Amino acid sequence: MTKKQRAMLWRIIISAILMVALALISTTGWIQIALYLICYLIIGYDILRKAILGIFNGKIFDENFLMAIATVGAILLGEYSEGVAVMLFYQIGELFQSYAVGKSRKSISALMDIRPDYANVEKDGTLVQIDPDEVAIGTVIVVQPGEKIAIDGTVKEGTSSLNTSALTGESLPREVGVGDDVISGCINLSGLIKISTTKEFGESTVSKLLDLVENSSMKKSQSENFITRFARYYTPVVCIGALLLAIIPPIIRMTALGMEPMWIDWITRSLTFLVISCPCALVISIPLSFFGGIGAASSRGILIKGSNYLEALAETKYVVFDKTGTLTKGVFEVTNTHPINVSKDLLLEYAAYAESYSNHPISKSLKKAYGKELNSSRVSDVEEIGGYGVTAKVDSKKVAAGNSKLMKKLKLSYNEPDKVGTVVHVAIDGKYAGYILISDVIKQNSRMAIMGLKKLGVKKTVMLTGDAKKVADAVAKELGIDEVRSELLPADKVNQVEELLAKKGVKEKLAFVGDGINDAPVLARADLGIAMGGLGSDAAIEAADIVLMDDDPSKIPLAMKISRKTLGIVHQNIVLAIGVKVIVLVLGAIGIANMWFAIFADVGVMILAVLNATRALIVKKNSY
Repeated sequence: MTKKQRAMLWRIIISAILMVALALISTTGWIQIALYLICYLIIGYDILRKAILGIFNGKIFDENFLMAIATVGAILLGEYSEGVAVMLFYQIGELFQSYAVGKSRKSISALMDIRPDYANVEKDGTLVQIDPDEVAIGTVIVVQPGEKIAIDGTVKEGTSSLNTSALTGESLPREVGVGDDVISGCINLSGLIKISTTKEFGESTVSKLLDLVENSSMKKSQSENFITRFARYYTPVVCIGALLLAIIPPIIRMTALGMEPMWIDWITRSLTFLVISCPCALVISIPLSFFGGIGAASSRGILIKGSNYLEALAETKYVVFDKTGTLTKGVFEVTNTHPINVSKDLLLEYAAYAESYSNHPISKSLKKAYGKELNSSRVSDVEEIGGYGVTAKVDSKKVAAGNSKLMKKLKLSYNEPDKVGTVVHVAIDGKYAGYILISDVIKQNSRMAIMGLKKLGVKKTVMLTGDAKKVADAVAKELGIDEVRSELLPADKVNQVEELLAKKGVKEKLAFVGDGINDAPVLARADLGIAMGGLGSDAAIEAADIVLMDDDPSKIPLAMKISRKTLGIVHQNIVLAIGVKVIVLVLGAIGIANMWFAIFADVGVMILAVLNATRALIVKKNSY
């Protein structure tokens, strides 16, 4: 409990004790009035202050104004206990709401703790702690057991286990060694490791993640925007309604019916009307529900950039996947070489050198299979042709390495293997030299992800890939994907998504899941972009609306489950808050509901709605 919450709790306790004492002790006259006023000011001085400031700042019609007018009015009419009770229970509700909001922030606050305070840099044989912002790219930082990795980089020395739970929500440690890429925010569990930084701190994973979390509340859902607009018009209307309720019936009784106007009775009803009409339950519980949903997702390694995206996820009926790095690990291995008029070693050597400047997973697998250190002076005139492959000069020989479309572009005949895999065709000095077969590994949870989506009512799953049709069809069949579109150039993926968007229903949403830099335009174009945050490129993560921090596609149905549960809670709270208020407003207007009914309609409903909203924080493991 915060200092402010403890202070409020003491004010509530003191006021409650005074109220009980006043009920038990028989007092009258000015002493009674003075004691009730003291009790009222102890519990309600901050509400009165906010109401007065709101009037001067042009924000008259808010819950503080309603509470101030209703309670001050009740006291002026001699209803001292009711006036103090309304303020007391209102503050109890506010304290409860504050505590619930604090609890819902807990998971996101835990995420904020991943920010490293320093980075260790070795100088003159000793470790010096410096601000991560001051570490340049290429600097070797030292991470000791128990410390956080401050900046993204590559392990240059040592082996260790990393705790990635703050980023991914998974407790299983990750083993790393020399040559492995590591991301900031992870905790080093065992051995000392030295890391060569590949990014500045401002561009590192932890920095971008924190920025996204901090800004997630800026993007409001349709439900939140509706409540904001609703409150803007609702409060002035009920204030005018309360004023009319206090004036018109007594005038009608006096002039038209010739009866006693009963001003006190109708003013009391109008004040009760004001207390009932306070929109606290809606204004508080709806954003709290979305905040809880986002917090629950972040605790499982799913970063949702705003409640509007959480809402859109619940309406998703079409999910389109990239293949490499999304449904597959992006870990390629050379499984076969088929040389023509050259040796296997020479075929692999030329392919590795031609791809030496690329960081594509296929290029990495070729370099790994070659297994020798590459001499960059042997390579020149490198040209990467998007969707085709690369051309380069290796030892003054013109080498082309890529897919069948590159061979067609070069007007060369080529062979196709019988086995399924990614084929890299190689040409040397304008002559076809053979192919290298590379196989990707399907992620363990990819099939579970597709099954989970279908179970949740997703109408169609689609896979878009630049791979050969044979490879794409084999992967799609194994995973149970409904439709596959292969041999696509990066620009073709946007066109395919445009086509799918045109076919879906008006209220249906389409999500695209990808990881590469060439997926950024598609992620931005889809109704909902979902990026792989571990292996994914910076451009893809920036363009996406949802980021999976551990690259696990089975988190997509889990995120959808969280979103649907959150939307269900939001709708329940809207029905509860509006339904109860309408009933009690009518009862108050006709004189059946008194101030105690009003307290339930306001504070009671708010507490019930907030309690319901906190359910959004609870996520069962593998609940999809």
